Amino acid sequence: MSKLYIVALFHFKGNHLTDALELLEKLVSETRKEDGCLQYDLIEESENKGVFFLMELWESEAHHREHNASEHLAEFRKAAAPLFESSAEVYRGAKLF
Repeated sequence: MSKLYIVALFHFKGNHLTDALELLEKLVSETRKEDGCLQYDLIEESENKGVFFLMELWESEAHHREHNASEHLAEFRKAAAPLFESSAEVYRGAKLF
């Protein structure tokens, strides 16, 4: 069973950064408690305000599917939708080296 690496890229509207950070903080806190979550870190892009990366590492694809079905992720998606500048980009992969 191979680990799953995910990078999720979010662009939030500049006038909603405080609200976005509150939602992201709750999402990170709740997700880190999940079974199979090995890493879930929020990174702010240093040159562009309102651009954030979630760096995720999951024990397995099955654990990530459970995360996708979680109530706290559904709440985040609903609350964050009007704050996005553009749609989130999600990249999934396996470690090569």
